[in-house]
Amino acid sequence: MESNPQLDLDPNRDDLPLRANTNQMLVRHYALDLAVHFQRMVIGGSIVLFLEPVKSERGSTSNTPVQDVCKLSSSKDDAKSPIMPCPNKLTPTKNPSDLSEGSDINNVTWGDDSDDFTLVLDCCDLVVFRVEEVDVTTVSHLKELDKQGFYANADHPSSSLVRRLVSMPSASWRQQQDLYLQCSHSPAVLHEKPLRFHMDQWSLQIRKEGVLSPHAFPCALRIWYETKPTGGSVRWTKDQDGRCCVYTMGSPINNRALFPCQEPPVAMSTWQARVRAPCDYTLLMSGENQAFPEPAETGVLQWDYYVTMPMPASTFTIAVGQWLEAGVKASNSEVEKTEEPHVQVPVVSLDNSQSGPTDQHQRRLISEQNGDEQYVCSHMDYPCRFLVSAARTQTVIPHRVYAPAHHLQRAEDQVLPLLPLCLTAAHLILGVHPFSRLDVLIVPSGFSSLGMASPHIVFLSQSVLTGERNLCGARLCHEIAHSWFGLAIGARDWTEEWISEGFATYLEDVFWALVQQLGCGEAEEQKQLKALLRWRRLSDELQNSEEELQVLRPNKENTGEVSESGASVVKHALNPGKPFMQVHYVKGYFLLKFLADQVGEENFLLFFKAFVRKFHGRLILSQDFLQMLLDTFSAMSSRGITLETIFSDWLDTPEMPKWLRDASSEWLQTPVVEEVREEVAKWIHFSDSDGKGTKRKRAGPKVNFKEEPLLEQMTFAEGVWMWERREMSQVSLVCMCGIDQGLRPMAEEQVKGRGCEQEQMLE
Repeated sequence: MESNPQLDLDPNRDDLPLRANTNQMLVRHYALDLAVHFQRMVIGGSIVLFLEPVKSERGSTSNTPVQDVCKLSSSKDDAKSPIMPCPNKLTPTKNPSDLSEGSDINNVTWGDDSDDFTLVLDCCDLVVFRVEEVDVTTVSHLKELDKQGFYANADHPSSSLVRRLVSMPSASWRQQQDLYLQCSHSPAVLHEKPLRFHMDQWSLQIRKEGVLSPHAFPCALRIWYETKPTGGSVRWTKDQDGRCCVYTMGSPINNRALFPCQEPPVAMSTWQARVRAPCDYTLLMSGENQAFPEPAETGVLQWDYYVTMPMPASTFTIAVGQWLEAGVKASNSEVEKTEEPHVQVPVVSLDNSQSGPTDQHQRRLISEQNGDEQYVCSHMDYPCRFLVSAARTQTVIPHRVYAPAHHLQRAEDQVLPLLPLCLTAAHLILGVHPFSRLDVLIVPSGFSSLGMASPHIVFLSQSVLTGERNLCGARLCHEIAHSWFGLAIGARDWTEEWISEGFATYLEDVFWALVQQLGCGEAEEQKQLKALLRWRRLSDELQNSEEELQVLRPNKENTGEVSESGASVVKHALNPGKPFMQVHYVKGYFLLKFLADQVGEENFLLFFKAFVRKFHGRLILSQDFLQMLLDTFSAMSSRGITLETIFSDWLDTPEMPKWLRDASSEWLQTPVVEEVREEVAKWIHFSDSDGKGTKRKRAGPKVNFKEEPLLEQMTFAEGVWMWERREMSQVSLVCMCGIDQGLRPMAEEQVKGRGCEQEQMLE
């Protein structure tokens, strides 16, 4: 149907609309049944949504705890064995495009003035064929949950059973997942017309005739649809071997062009997906289980993944390609099954661990928050790893590394050995790994950043495979940090990106210093030099970008506010300059560095662990972190550091905070900077002599370093400093520093992708 212009995005604005009416109805679970078609470059099939009407008043469905205590089943089967899905009882015999044949339901005038309740989902670049109500009463095992016959006698027995299903306790998570699967294969309700639907540029709207409220609306819907080849949520491309592949690309529009969903972060849900792809392809997904393919039909394999931790729909990730697993010998069999992951998880000890705080009062406050005597989760009920004693001591989770054949050896040599070290360092600082396993995939060239983290899977750019331990390891640390900040703890308002990126940038340095096992002096020198370089980058960005893009909390006191229905916008999300901005990374990093300077880094890192234990599985705003910090370290207020001053100095204004200006002056006077100056002088001399009579050789255009100011030289100088310590090759030095020194043509040979990826290499 044609879209309504009044409901479409204003072309003069750059905000991303979140249309889903999450204050009226919430998706609690998605069940996807899809097939990947490489020839047509589409993903098609069906998705079943399990819905629950919102019972409370506006705004109470965000991160308010649903249940104080969540417990895992003690069943060994629940803890170890993968879900064994029932056979697919619903086999679509039709082409998805045939589903709308013979139905004129969408030719009826939609009528914006209708009194019927409208379910609004975020959606774009999708072809929707049909929407139907699922008859879950056909699932006999589901009716067994209603032993007293309460739901069977309800006015809407199907919806009542779904509400019972979505509210099952976490101890029954395996039974719940199996029932979701059986329900998703149930037929449509007999003698009912397909539900009416309407699409505009940014949403899919669904109604059932005569239903006036969300409480009377069907709670299980099946949507038949296909993606479009040009849809913005996935990228169809070829890998480094010239083979077709597709993956979610971290688009500003998130997953709404992959499946109809509720995009607002407060719509946290679980999901399971059955996806079919050609038999010579490997399918990776954000799922808790290590899926093994099963034959679906001739030449096609079927992969089943699931997630039991409620997450925003934007975190769903999929990658389908002819990837190979690093460290695994080639097998002649088409599908090889094993009971356990092949990765031998090593026991890694880091001797240079942080000592505890010296102040006894601070130690007591933090130890109370970190205490192991009686752990109580404050998130909604789900099978939480923080409650499993074995997970608390599991320093390294099972992990795999995948890459196209072209990069397989480099992935095996560089990424695979570093991964357990980085996981160990992260566990030492933050505690329990929120996710049970991790896949790392080297994605095709043209990926828009150095990395992207999703539940159970990380995408890495080929740019990290330079042969340099420093670049690859630091980026792994950054993405692993997102398991805690960005995923297990997410921002309730997407405009507060610093909650994810600023924290990951700060923790990246902490983790990597532990992996390197640097002495205190070396670690401090590295931190000072990195801080100076990031300050230089932030200074440049503040001088050369729109002020409205420089603010870490652009909605200010209205942060987290939504409309009466739950709809909102993500401010500036579609601004073409936004992908190139680093302010959320760098200024957010400096805010955390400022706070650490007030309480001491050792205390600050202990506080991080306490914060994670309290807020994992929840969505937060900036004040949740800051207020807990101020309450823990009450002496900060006597120095004039309050929630209001942090907002005004750091989060709500584009200016450079005074503390940062003063600190940068001190960093310029450190011994390591003097050492770098000497190295720069050598290169200036080398530039003047054009390399004659020296052993060092240089390719590329000549650069006159005398004309470069000191801060411009600093970016180049960090590479010199690392190269002299045999941490970088000359090629990587050019990649790292050439961007700011007029050597862009050489750098682009090694760094593929957009400018934001190149800029992030400087970290």
